[in-house]
Amino acid sequence: MQLSRSSDLALRALMRLAVADERGDRMTAAAIAESVNASTSHVAKIVSRLVDLGLAESRRGRGGGLVITEAGRHESVGSLLRELEGPGEVVQCEGPTPCPLAGNCGLRRALVDAREAFFTALDPLTVEGIVRAPTRQVSLSLATAPRPDPGPGS
Repeated sequence: MQLSRSSDLALRALMRLAVADERGDRMTAAAIAESVNASTSHVAKIVSRLVDLGLAESRRGRGGGLVITEAGRHESVGSLLRELEGPGEVVQCEGPTPCPLAGNCGLRRALVDAREAFFTALDPLTVEGIVRAPTRQVSLSLATAPRPDPGPGS
């Protein structure tokens, strides 16, 4: 099973927010994007979705920024991925060129079951749990990593 880029970045954003919150820091979508090597616009869309889900909060003005909510801290990783990935199929059996086996295929059901087993294995994990050591230390180093020198003429 492979997660979509959006789901992957949503988990990374929540992890960054959880670690920042422990230190009393607020983050921006741009800061998260930089620390996880993603585009700011993509992360901004993802953060907006996390806010809509009640997992993060956005505050404007002085002292504003993004923070993780208690719900976000205790959210099940499996449950979150089910929400983010949606109910889609692992493989596309239907469509413009449907698979001739689609109506009587044993593999399709097995793949649906495997997808659910994947999420079920992640159900006991919480965002708070996955940012414990050593992940926390690595995440803290991302926040303070020096920017590469763009070189002369920049």
